[in-house]
Amino acid sequence: MRILVVEDEKKVASFIQRGLESEGFQVDVAADGEEGVSLAKGNPYDLILMDVMLPKMDGLTAIRELRAAHITTPVLCLTAKDTVEDIVAGLDSGSDDYLTKPFAFAELLARVRALVRRGSRERGADITYADLRLDPVAHKVWRAGKEVDLTAKEYALLEYFIRNPEKTLTRNMIAEHVWDYTFDSFTNIIDVYVNYLRKKIDRDFTTKLVHTVRGVGYMLKAE
Repeated sequence: MRILVVEDEKKVASFIQRGLESEGFQVDVAADGEEGVSLAKGNPYDLILMDVMLPKMDGLTAIRELRAAHITTPVLCLTAKDTVEDIVAGLDSGSDDYLTKPFAFAELLARVRALVRRGSRERGADITYADLRLDPVAHKVWRAGKEVDLTAKEYALLEYFIRNPEKTLTRNMIAEHVWDYTFDSFTNIIDVYVNYLRKKIDRDFTTKLVHTVRGVGYMLKAE
């Protein structure tokens, strides 16, 4: 799953990014409110972590702008302000949860997982296509009832495929969703990971699921 962190303190942003990536999340970082709004409007995030005190546009204003644009991605506010009035203001702006600084990463991760689970329940916990089943909360995958062991990046790639079945996904689309917006899509790393995925979910089955769309990208289709 892909998370946007909007945080102007570089050390805090790096701390959060490293921790979430170690848990298998794909993380983009914005250093101010305007950049955060721009990224959130242009990319399909599963969760946004939004600092309140930001340059150019404060976090609460950014959240209100996203909600006005009908972007319903869950938002977790991060701030040093901890009065009841501050918490109410954050929730009233359209955020889904509120965490005060300083915080332990374990607590942040627990809140992230709770919001991700909430979003997954709204979409349906398990995602299926043909004989493939994916649990987006536990990050587990089965093909024909047999569990498939995937790395974090292989899992993220497969989740993107299974959420967009029978659609041609260009290399740019895959790069932006599974890697990040700074990824160099002219490298062959996407093709390498698609081949890794094929070996794990297609090699032992007559029906192949991951197909190349020549000159364009890839598609998940049972044939």
